[in-house]
Amino acid sequence: MRITDWPLNERPRERLLTQGAGTLSDAELVAVLLRSGVRGKSAVDLARDLLARYGSVTGMMEAPDLEAIKGLGPAKRAQFGAAIELARRALQEKLKKNAALTSPQAVRDYLRLKLSARAEEAFLCIWLDAQHHTIEIQEAFTGTLTQTSVYPREIVKAALKRNAAAVIFAHNHPSGAAQPSRADELLTRNLKDALELIEVKVLDHFVVAGNQAISFAERGLL
Repeated sequence: MRITDWPLNERPRERLLTQGAGTLSDAELVAVLLRSGVRGKSAVDLARDLLARYGSVTGMMEAPDLEAIKGLGPAKRAQFGAAIELARRALQEKLKKNAALTSPQAVRDYLRLKLSARAEEAFLCIWLDAQHHTIEIQEAFTGTLTQTSVYPREIVKAALKRNAAAVIFAHNHPSGAAQPSRADELLTRNLKDALELIEVKVLDHFVVAGNQAISFAERGLL
C-alpha cells in the first residue's frame, strides 16, 4: 500500500509536522527524506530494507554503494548527505557552546556520526580549553581497515599549537567490535604520560563501532 493511501494521521510527513520529528521511528524519518518508494514498496518499506541492509541510519546514509539501490538516484543521495552533515554541524556547534563534560551525550552522538560509518580507522582529538569548551576537533591520523599509527610526539605538538588544557580522544573500529583492545589501552597510557609533561589532561578516550561509543573513563581505563 502506498503511503498516500494511509490515513492522514498515520503518514510520516504529516505526523512529523503535527507531532514532531521525535515521534517518528528511524524508518519513518528516512521515509520522509525518500519522499517516495519504488514499485511494490512504500517509502517506509524501502527505508526499513535500507536500515536492515546497512545496520544503522549513519551506515545507510554514508554507504558508498547507495547508487546501486533501485529508487535512490542522485537527488535522494544528496538529501541523505546533506541531512547527516547538518546533524554533524549542529552537534559540533553544541560542543563548542557547552563544556564537554556537561554534554557527554552530545560528545557521543557527534562521534558516532563522525566515525561509525568510516571504512578505515581514524583518530580524533577534541581539544579543550581550561573550562573544557571545545577549541578544535582535529582528525589527527587515518589508517587502514584494521589499524592506524598514532604518534605521541605529534599529539604533543598539536596540543601546544592550540594552547589546549585538556583533550578527549576517539577512534573507530571498522570491524564493528567496540571493546577497547590492549593496544588501545597502551596507546592511551602513552599519550596520557606524554601530555602530562605539558600539563594537558586526558579526559576520556572513546572507541566507536556501529552505534556504540565506549568510554575509557567510564570503564576505569584512564
